[in-house]
Amino acid sequence: MRRYSEAVQADVRKRMSPPHRQGVAQISQELGIHQATLYNWRKLWRLQREVVPASEKDPESWSAADKFTVVLESAGFNATELSSYCRERGLFAEQVDRWRQTAQDANANAVLTMAEQRDLEKRHQQDQKEIKALKQDLRRKEKALAEAAALLIAAKKIQAFWGEDGDD
Repeated sequence: MRRYSEAVQADVRKRMSPPHRQGVAQISQELGIHQATLYNWRKLWRLQREVVPASEKDPESWSAADKFTVVLESAGFNATELSSYCRERGLFAEQVDRWRQTAQDANANAVLTMAEQRDLEKRHQQDQKEIKALKQDLRRKEKALAEAAALLIAAKKIQAFWGEDGDD
């Protein structure tokens, strides 16, 4: 397995990070590094809480984890530091403020208690059992309908073969 220097990895990180946001395929082709290696590096950097978006998309299309990482990184910044941070990553301060507000609002939603969660799970299990029973019933009725249709077709063929009388 080939080892790459820290300088090469830093260059790749810079290319993947905003505002450059080059795709893995493009970087792989330009530098001759296997795509799986690049994906592994990006995964490692994300685990280290660095902003490395999955694609070249507009920052509004980033994953929630990437947006939250930006909010965490910029939490203690004053206006000047935030502006500098945003310029480096191709963001707007308003976007970061909106993402921060969204993260704060996420905790405002009511959280289910353990009893409510158990009740919800119980109802889910009951619903799953009912769905299974209904599917079995539907399969049984479809088989009966197919059998009735086959008998009807067979009766019509016999009647056509023996004629209209069918007394013999």
